[in-house]
Amino acid sequence: MGRHAPSTTGLAARPGRGLRRDGSASATLAGFVAVVVSCSSPVLVVLEAARAGGLGPELTSSWLWAVSVGSGITCAVMSLWTRQPVMVAWSIPGAALLITSLGNYSFSDAVGAYLVTGVLGPLLGVTGLIGRILAAVPRPVTAAVLAGVLFPIAIKVAAAVVENPWAAGALVLGYLLGRRYCPRYAVFAALGLGVLAALLRGRIEPVALDLPLTQPVLTVPTLSWEAIAAISIPLLIVTAAGQNAPGLAMMHTAGYPARDRRLLGASGVASVALAPFGSHALDLGAVTAGIATSPESDPDIARRYVAGVSCGIFYIVFGLFADTVVAAFSAIPPGMVTALAGAALLGALQGSFFDSMHPGRHQPAVIKAALITLVVTVSGIAPYGIVSPFWGMLAGIAAYAILRRPAAPGSA
Repeated sequence: MGRHAPSTTGLAARPGRGLRRDGSASATLAGFVAVVVSCSSPVLVVLEAARAGGLGPELTSSWLWAVSVGSGITCAVMSLWTRQPVMVAWSIPGAALLITSLGNYSFSDAVGAYLVTGVLGPLLGVTGLIGRILAAVPRPVTAAVLAGVLFPIAIKVAAAVVENPWAAGALVLGYLLGRRYCPRYAVFAALGLGVLAALLRGRIEPVALDLPLTQPVLTVPTLSWEAIAAISIPLLIVTAAGQNAPGLAMMHTAGYPARDRRLLGASGVASVALAPFGSHALDLGAVTAGIATSPESDPDIARRYVAGVSCGIFYIVFGLFADTVVAAFSAIPPGMVTALAGAALLGALQGSFFDSMHPGRHQPAVIKAALITLVVTVSGIAPYGIVSPFWGMLAGIAAYAILRRPAAPGSA
């Protein structure tokens, strides 16, 4: 942090500057790029989770509206308040988790679980308990849970290519070419080439895109202990470990004195407010924070908060037309959306596998525990109506507790 001290001081020295004076085209563009990145693979994951959960177009549109508008309002308000580029988004690992678990419960029970997550997140953050929980659960174990959730999604790409070799094959080719030449836009390259192939083969259904404003759907939440255990607890942990912690670290690395309790509290309040409309979890973004806090956003660290405001505005615009997004993707063959979601999650799967196989500060026995976590999570078991990610995490924690050797005095 020492090398960022001058920038942080300059940041605090000009609290009275106005948005119009601080605005720049580069910061506005950075906010737009952040939304483009956020609305590529994350949207696909939400759409696939909605499809797997059996949600209709109205509830799916409401879900996208809730996470987009909630992210946008929180980004804009918190960036203006703190004069820092606060980047908020919906939980990608949380949405991936819902692909395997959402269909096992009524949607009202799922919304009740979202509310519990939204309340517990800031509460545990303010009390410091979330840090203790994350410290108690070894990182390789939490990474293995995420890997176990993502793996079944990723392997569906192979089946999609066999069933639809032209469109899904072109999609995979587009993804690989995108990763080779423009990694940030690989998902767009995959979508573009896949849609082109599907059009040439006559696999795209015509759809009228008349840009109607999305009407959010209110779902009255109900509480189910099974849904809370299977959705709330894993969602809370993967969101905290997978996005909030890296998001805060990214802001601190960029030289911003981010106050975690304030930021996590704001995203928690937004999560609770929008959960009845389908929002599963809002959190701090890491990749988007890297875009907004970079010198390319604005050479002046004190003016980069404009990127956060810009990002928020573009998020809101996107959410207002969520119906159009859902309608556009409904014209694409379901197998293609599944393949696109799987391809988009390959990077996250690679990172999860890597983290699960590297002990870090833990004993080497944690690798075996992570492998057990992975196997149980992939198994898809659901005793007592509670799905496998919960049991995988419990199995990994228990295995490590048994396998680890007593710590020597002064060791981790």
